[in-house]
Amino acid sequence: MTLAEIAAATGGVLDSTDGNPVVDAPLAFDSRHPAPGALFACLTGALVDGHDFAALAVEQGAVAALAQRPVHVPAFLVPDVLTAMSDLARAVHQRYDGVTIGITGSAGKTTTKDLLAHVLAAHAPTVANRASFNNEIGFPVTVSSVRPDTRYLVLEMGARGKGHIQALCDIARPGISTVLGIGSAHVGEFGSQEAIADAKAEIVRALPTTGTAVLNADDPLVAAMRREHDGRILTFGTDEGADVRATDITTDEGRPTFTLHHRGRTAAVQLTVYGRHNVTNAVAAAATALAAGVPFDTVATALSEARMATGGRMAVTTRTDGVTVINDAFNASPESVLAALDALTEVGRGRRRIAVLGEMAELGDASLEWHRRVADAAARAGLAHLLVVGSGEGADVLADAYTAATHTASDRHTADTVSAAVRAVLLPGDVLLVKGAHALGLDAVADQLLTV
Repeated sequence: MTLAEIAAATGGVLDSTDGNPVVDAPLAFDSRHPAPGALFACLTGALVDGHDFAALAVEQGAVAALAQRPVHVPAFLVPDVLTAMSDLARAVHQRYDGVTIGITGSAGKTTTKDLLAHVLAAHAPTVANRASFNNEIGFPVTVSSVRPDTRYLVLEMGARGKGHIQALCDIARPGISTVLGIGSAHVGEFGSQEAIADAKAEIVRALPTTGTAVLNADDPLVAAMRREHDGRILTFGTDEGADVRATDITTDEGRPTFTLHHRGRTAAVQLTVYGRHNVTNAVAAAATALAAGVPFDTVATALSEARMATGGRMAVTTRTDGVTVINDAFNASPESVLAALDALTEVGRGRRRIAVLGEMAELGDASLEWHRRVADAAARAGLAHLLVVGSGEGADVLADAYTAATHTASDRHTADTVSAAVRAVLLPGDVLLVKGAHALGLDAVADQLLTV
């Protein structure tokens, strides 16, 4: 886009310029790594003000900045940088003539997005969110990343409240909307699973009548969203009535194998990702790709080759001493913790198993009950050691309930102390799971434990 076009899209006033350059790279908010030709967004956070780094961003290759005050480099002065980012992304999307795909759900969004992006890229040029760029900051960055030859734009959409997904859809309206499942993540903020489902359904309501809703047939709250769309519906899951389904599910040291079905055709799929629960994510990716026009054979082959592009999600690494580390520490809903413990049992069959579990957040009145259920699951997993991280009541309940169920003490730690504690009990050949809420920083702990 030219500077004039950016000014028109954002309502910004150009503070200064050197010639009339073209912005031909995505929006950036990290001054250290803007792509050459980027527009740097001067976001203001609790600890850092992006305005202080605008000059550095330009030195690193940015063309100009979006700012709320002069920054002594070429800049568009706007009333609010975040709003301007959305306005600019909306203008980019209005020019985009490819297929826009939205993905949401309480868990599995990033895994499904990564699997889907791999499948789509095997068919045509594809852009998808990096990591979990699924909110009002990362979303415009992703939309601004499309190129003239981009065929598929995959947009993971998160929500912390009612109206959040609708706001994202107002920036980039999807032609295909995929809903994975309604779990307990953020139930403390929404109030109930039904309220979560209503918020997630915004992605279906945003569809044009020519669009396709891809819905989880195994989840009643998601399946009911077919009432929200008058156009094409494609369902996925293990239910016999699902349009795209998985049967004959088995696991090989934690990696699932299944038969993929669609319209009378079948194919064997062997996932490289770990955990039986990822079959649902894989079938969701398959259904979405089929809805986007990717041939069945391409879908099945690409799914068997797909690897996670985002860290901290069932990332399995074996150290030189035979210790296997399962890093699933990017985040933790109750359902995903239970699934991770199941995966630990599968991967660690016949081996000593150790778990580092952090307390779970944003569960409201159900928090203590969910921590008890996780403790029971940990007890059934036959752990040699459980190390609990956290300082809240949820961590207390998790540790105490595990001790009551197993008559074995569970150690309480912080993210700063747990690595040393794990090393003190870890033996060659053990299998270690690290799982917890993102705010606890356990992803870094898992990285530390990758070395002997």
